[in-house]
Amino acid sequence: MNMKGAFIMKKVYAINGSPRRNKNTATLLDKVLEGVKEAAPEAVTERIDLYGLKYTGCVSCFACKRKDGPSYGRCAVRDGLHDVLEKLREADAVVFGSPIYYRTITGQLHSFYERFFFPYMQYKHGYPNLVERKIPTACVYTMNVKEDEMIRDGYQQYMGLFEAFLENYFRKPLVLHSFNTYQFDDYEKYVCEVFSEAEKAAWRARHFPEDCRKAVEMGKRLVEKM
Repeated sequence: MNMKGAFIMKKVYAINGSPRRNKNTATLLDKVLEGVKEAAPEAVTERIDLYGLKYTGCVSCFACKRKDGPSYGRCAVRDGLHDVLEKLREADAVVFGSPIYYRTITGQLHSFYERFFFPYMQYKHGYPNLVERKIPTACVYTMNVKEDEMIRDGYQQYMGLFEAFLENYFRKPLVLHSFNTYQFDDYEKYVCEVFSEAEKAAWRARHFPEDCRKAVEMGKRLVEKM
C-alpha cells in the first residue's frame, strides 16, 4: 500500500472544551486539524464543540459495568454526548483543547472525560481497560498567565492528571501551551485593571502566530504516530 492509500479513512477528532467557537482554543484546534490534513489529505477531521451539546458528567448508573449487559464497556446515557463517544471509538487520533479555568480544564471537558474514560475501565484487579487501540492523543491549553506563573502556581499538576489518564488508556499526549491569551475584543468595556490591553496585544502579535505554527506541526506529528 502506498502512503496515500495508507491514510484513507483515518479519522481525527478535535474536542473543544471552550465555550467559545472562534477564539484562542478553537483556533489552535483548527490549526492542529489543518496539520493533519496537510500530512494526510485523505483523513477525515472534525472539531466537536462541547458547549454546543447538552450532557452531564457520569451519572453512576454503572450500566457500563453490568455483567453481560448490553452496554458493558460503553456509556449507556442517551444524551448529546452519546454520538460523540461512539465516534471516538473509531478515532485514529484525538486532540483535546481547553482554556484553563482555576488552574485546570473547564468543567465541560471534565464532565466529558468522566463519560469518556470510565466505561473503558474494568473493576478487575489491576484495573485493566477495554481499549483495543492505543491511538495517539494531544492536548492544547490556552491560559491567561505566562509560563513562569503556570509553573509557579502548579497548573501542571492539574493538567497532568488529565494527561495521565489519557496515557493510561491511549498514548502519552503531545502537549501545547498557549500563554498570556488575549481575552476581550475591547478591553475598555470590562473592569480589568490587572491586565494591559497594549501588553496583551503585543504578546499576541509576537507569540500567537508561533503557537499556531506549533499546532499545525502537532497535527503532522499525530499523523506520524498513527
